[in-house]
Amino acid sequence: MPLYEHVMIARQDLSNTQAESLIEHFGAVITDNGGQMVDHEYWGVKTMAYKINKNRKGHYAFMRTDAPAPAVQEMERLMRLHDDVMRVLTIKVDAHKELPSVQMQKREERGDRRERR
Repeated sequence: MPLYEHVMIARQDLSNTQAESLIEHFGAVITDNGGQMVDHEYWGVKTMAYKINKNRKGHYAFMRTDAPAPAVQEMERLMRLHDDVMRVLTIKVDAHKELPSVQMQKREERGDRRERR
């Protein structure tokens, strides 16, 4: 089955537990349609570059799935219909990385950056 990565932004007025329950809900949609949730990360409340629906901040969540295309399409359809979800980005990848995402790593663990001039 194809591998996907999803980033979801939920409304800022949700609690942390409500935002994490959204991740579990959409993970259940994937498993009900023949796929599986490989991993998920809750990134917390972050400030966005521009306002979306009069919100300056949002709850960010990252999910890795191994699912057929119809399962992903159904999950995206339900995300678009859900009132608490503001934006969704889905990317098809060749392989999932085992390390935590860059958002979850500490600054020291991210590796070498080029020197400033």
